Amino acid sequence: MFVLKRLLLVFLLVLTSCKTDSKTEIKTETVAFAKEGNLSIWKIQSDSTKVDLDIEIAETEYETQTGLMYRPSMEKNRGMFFIFPNVSVRSFYMKNTEFPLDIIYIDENQKIVSFQKNAKAYDETSLPSNFPAKYVLEINAGLSDQWGLKVGDSISYTRN
Repeated sequence: MFVLKRLLLVFLLVLTSCKTDSKTEIKTETVAFAKEGNLSIWKIQSDSTKVDLDIEIAETEYETQTGLMYRPSMEKNRGMFFIFPNVSVRSFYMKNTEFPLDIIYIDENQKIVSFQKNAKAYDETSLPSNFPAKYVLEINAGLSDQWGLKVGDSISYTRN
């Protein structure tokens, strides 16, 4: 009788301790691009517009921390434009960013001061500006070379 009770107790413990593998799938909505302005990039020592982009503007702490994370792609004529309250050496990374980017650092005079080209998706390596910057523009990887952008080129932007 004691053995039977003990076996029953072991059986109940095993039965109640078994976990069912019920993973809940969390679905998130794709973050849509919200056009908040226009940005033009001007070639150094020239008055002709080099590139015109629709931009989404990031300037709150949440917007600057999130940037283009959790988005599958971005159209060629678009960019994420970060506006900071001060001028400082900046550093970005690609955590939770699903596609590669060119990161363009811009000073308070709206001149390009440095690039981080072809930043890899999901890479958490620090990508510094190397020079103080007030603005940062993220575009699809390879476009800064395709458009022939250089340090010293300037930008202008307007809000909608």
